[in-house]
Amino acid sequence: MTKTTALSSALCRRVLRCFGLPTDSPPNLDTLRQLLARYTRAVPWESASRIGRRARYQAAADCALLGADFWASHLESGAGGTCYESNYAFFGLLRFMGFEGYLTINDMGGAIGCHSAITIIVAGQKYLVDVGYPVHAVIPLNDSGKSSVCSAIMDYTIEPLGADRYALWRETQPRVNAFQLNDAPVAEADYRAIAMHDYRHDGGQFLDKIVIHKVIDEQLWRFNGDERPWRIQQFVEGERRDHELADDPAAELSEKFGIARKVVAEAMRALDSRTR
Repeated sequence: MTKTTALSSALCRRVLRCFGLPTDSPPNLDTLRQLLARYTRAVPWESASRIGRRARYQAAADCALLGADFWASHLESGAGGTCYESNYAFFGLLRFMGFEGYLTINDMGGAIGCHSAITIIVAGQKYLVDVGYPVHAVIPLNDSGKSSVCSAIMDYTIEPLGADRYALWRETQPRVNAFQLNDAPVAEADYRAIAMHDYRHDGGQFLDKIVIHKVIDEQLWRFNGDERPWRIQQFVEGERRDHELADDPAAELSEKFGIARKVVAEAMRALDSRTR
């Protein structure tokens, strides 16, 4: 099994208290579903903090927030991250709770090895867990045929492709092929190297735009910096509603998503400086 750098028990207990969860829950499916739900309602999927770090540090290896550093950043500023750092930090928390499993590196369309996820094993059954997309459900992996899982936020179908590979679909309109899960453990050193390499200037993911996702009041909210004029997207029963930003977009995004204004503003300044 892949093992992450251990998170201190004090840090894990602090995170769990912030999630409003007991620190001694058993490593079963109910606990796993609770952890996933609380995470996606507390920690945003966002690229603003990584854009700011990429602007601050010369070396890509200095930018990645792995394990304890990720949680320290979140507790200080409300920031989150994208797939490599988010899943690494969440897996460390799961290990503290007594769960068994491993980290994986997966494909999206023609992009090979561009996305991470977690396989967790409970009572001999494998489950896909992914806070780095994020996937809003704990999804069983079955080689015998495809299966569907419903959640309060999104419904999913997973289909075996053979040889420990699975296609994951988001059941939206239109249906979206999320990614291909390659269900094979990745060594920690290799995973960390991939996470650090993703901050390279010549192609690191989500370093050229601010994207934020978070579940707020049981609805999915999203910001995509590529869309102009800037607006926050709200999804109500699958229907998108747009809320345009006004004179201080950094402050509005900070208030809505719970990320410190300075984090969002730093990312905006960094992107703006590239276009001059």
